[in-house]
Amino acid sequence: MGVEAGAQAARSRALVVLRIRSRALAVALLPAAVAVILLAGVPTGRLAGPGWDAARWIVTPLALLVLLAAAGVALVVARARPAMSPTVALAEEAAPDLYRMVRDLADRLDVPAPSAIALTPDCDSWLEDRTHRAHGPPPAPEHDDIAGAGGPAHRRHPAAPVLVIGSPFLWWMRVGELRAVLAPVVAGTGPSAHPDIAAARRFVRGLDAAVAVTSAPRRDPVSRLVLAGVGQVARVLLRGCRVHAAEMERGVAAAAAERAQAVDYGLRIVAQEQVGLAYAGWDRLLTRVALPAWRMGRWPSRLDAGVVAALTELSRRDRLAEGFASRLGERPACDLLEEPGAVDEAASLLAARLFHGGPAGPGPDWSPVDWSDYPEEVVDRKWRLDAARLHRVLDALGVRPAAGPTASATAAPTLARVLDHLTELSPGGPPVPAADPAPVTGGATPAGGPSADDDEDDLSGTTARSAALAARLSAELSREEAAAPRPSPTAADAMAADPTALWDDRTLPLFPLQPPRTARELLADHLTAMVCCAAMDTAGATPGLDWLDGPTLLVDGARTPDLAPKVLALIEDGDATPLRVWLADLGIRPEKPVRLA
Repeated sequence: MGVEAGAQAARSRALVVLRIRSRALAVALLPAAVAVILLAGVPTGRLAGPGWDAARWIVTPLALLVLLAAAGVALVVARARPAMSPTVALAEEAAPDLYRMVRDLADRLDVPAPSAIALTPDCDSWLEDRTHRAHGPPPAPEHDDIAGAGGPAHRRHPAAPVLVIGSPFLWWMRVGELRAVLAPVVAGTGPSAHPDIAAARRFVRGLDAAVAVTSAPRRDPVSRLVLAGVGQVARVLLRGCRVHAAEMERGVAAAAAERAQAVDYGLRIVAQEQVGLAYAGWDRLLTRVALPAWRMGRWPSRLDAGVVAALTELSRRDRLAEGFASRLGERPACDLLEEPGAVDEAASLLAARLFHGGPAGPGPDWSPVDWSDYPEEVVDRKWRLDAARLHRVLDALGVRPAAGPTASATAAPTLARVLDHLTELSPGGPPVPAADPAPVTGGATPAGGPSADDDEDDLSGTTARSAALAARLSAELSREEAAAPRPSPTAADAMAADPTALWDDRTLPLFPLQPPRTARELLADHLTAMVCCAAMDTAGATPGLDWLDGPTLLVDGARTPDLAPKVLALIEDGDATPLRVWLADLGIRPEKPVRLA
């Protein structure tokens, strides 16, 4: 499909959407037209008689009701705020070189330049229409200082969409690669400028926003009843437009892709490989590195820089990625920014909000952390907090300190106490009490653990003591999260007062990275933390950060062998022998007390 063919297909589908809008308007005006005809027959005397009078008395009020209902639907559709992606605004003063590159790209493609540029903490790029008055006033048009005399007449246009760029692309991609990736995206501003396509998009976005407005919970019965009717009409119209709107967007995408063929086509093939690699590194960094910090109330302030470190580490380990390291000598796209560090920090904070639901700004319980401080302030603190929670639960279960000639004479926390308790063949020991059910607030499962029904299925393959300890840990963590102070409602209050706010804070996180940890996973995490604390306090080990795997234990500067199978053997089979052998090989003494948080 060529440029003209794709554009023609998009325009034809846009006309179908507009015809649906016209038909809906015609249906709303039809009773009024009939009423006008009936009323016009009175002075002419042609529509006289009891039957015509009765028809006038019936049709006229009906026409008024239909007109009022149509006006109400049109008002909701026109005033409803279309959804807008949460992004980091990037002013031209903060990235003049990036704006210059995008304008030059638009000139080469002979399309209008985007009205602005924003960043999203994800590996994607798109055009977003923010011309609705609820999104704020459009930017004032500016003169283009790039194109010379005789250049294309397409310049930044107030009605042009906003270019949203994935922030990981700026740090991992080189300037030429970013330009090649953005070419088909920027080319989409051409079809967006067509009046029929723009009108069809506004209509569909208005219907979608109206459905969202009518679906919001409301206490007023009258408002709920009225908006239910408006929502039903909007849904009917949206269903009628859905297929045609999708085909219109496919035509727009095909036309944009075909137009961009002439710009950096060869480089775009290489750049697409970098897109996939950046996505893999970004996902690994969020789930393995950022998520543990977010759970600790800390947010890494240089996530995009961490992507480069993670992918560089991947290129060092993976022979298939060896060629990617040579690219690092070229100019990175983040050089197009005036202050890359400040932009990275803003994108990192937004990522924490979207993927974890953190507050809108730093605070006493939500502070940034640099990568150099990550091992001490996140990894070490996380392990010691988990170890302290584990021993509090053991105290609640009435578990005695470890026995034996080498055990500590005091009640100080030791790893041996945990190992002896979870070893299935340990002699004696108190009976294991039933676990307290996790508190449930608001009908939702707490973020730290699963529901009671999920616990039962998850712990079916463990020993009785492991199951009891895991259930108690899950309940304890749920109590701590329920008792933790909630974020200040300032952001939510500001959102309610400001109609141009991006999204409702009550819906965060928008994209949770992982489901709540199961009771088995919680027990494995806490037991691993206890082992790491013992290694740090008795064998000189140190906490570390692995860019691909997250928190790691370092012994003599090297990563320790895999600990997970030994921990699972203790949890599932009550067999502590593999773990004890592992501890002995590294010189870790489980009977020695450890320091807790």
